[in-house]
Amino acid sequence: MFDLTGKVGIVTGGNGGIGLGMARGFAKAGARVVVAARNEEKSAAAVGELRALGSDALSIPVDVADEASVDALVAKTIDRCGRLDFLVNNAGINIRKPPDELTLDEWRRVMDTNLTSAFLCSRAVHPHMKARGGGKIINIGSMASIFGLSFAPAYGASKGGIVQLTKSLAVAWAGDNIQVNAILPGWIDTDLTRQGRKSIQGLNERVLARSPSGRWGNIDDFSGIAVFLGSEASSFVTGAAIPVDGGYSSLG
Repeated sequence: MFDLTGKVGIVTGGNGGIGLGMARGFAKAGARVVVAARNEEKSAAAVGELRALGSDALSIPVDVADEASVDALVAKTIDRCGRLDFLVNNAGINIRKPPDELTLDEWRRVMDTNLTSAFLCSRAVHPHMKARGGGKIINIGSMASIFGLSFAPAYGASKGGIVQLTKSLAVAWAGDNIQVNAILPGWIDTDLTRQGRKSIQGLNERVLARSPSGRWGNIDDFSGIAVFLGSEASSFVTGAAIPVDGGYSSLG
């Protein structure tokens, strides 16, 4: 049920962080992974790592906030791989400012990269998945989908929107046998959160004190949930938003 041999999937932002952790899981399960990101040098390194794990991986550059670029990504994937079975909408940015200091341009950049991109990518893959008889879409939300973060209002709004988009797509496309789910990462050790630890005094200590698991997550903590949501094992799971946070959100 968890075997992805012969399957093909796109992971946006798959050249680092949580996206790479998920891509590793797909590779180990036998899938061909398309790493979709802007930094081609970083993507090449990720592809090399995935190939070492047994995946016939490749990279395709994309600007996930640009409609034409997203459509080209999907077309190139179909052309080069012949099929498309799953999509991970992982690309994202954060701008850490209180709401009274956030500019409209900064707001739009975060929303376009984190939320609009998920809509564009999902819409682009839909006809191909429908024609094949089904597929899987995995959207990356955040614990900011649940909690308010005073220093990241645009990020929180975009990730809250991811959950509602996930539910809407799940309901709309259930008849096409396309399952759409969201993962809500907690505090994970990535380049993005390392920057946060430098700029937000006491963040590391507060996270460790609250986390039942007593640690920050790491990107390989997402390999298993990726394979589950990308495989037939989750064929009756859709519209769900699943925290992967070491129990952080369970404390209320």
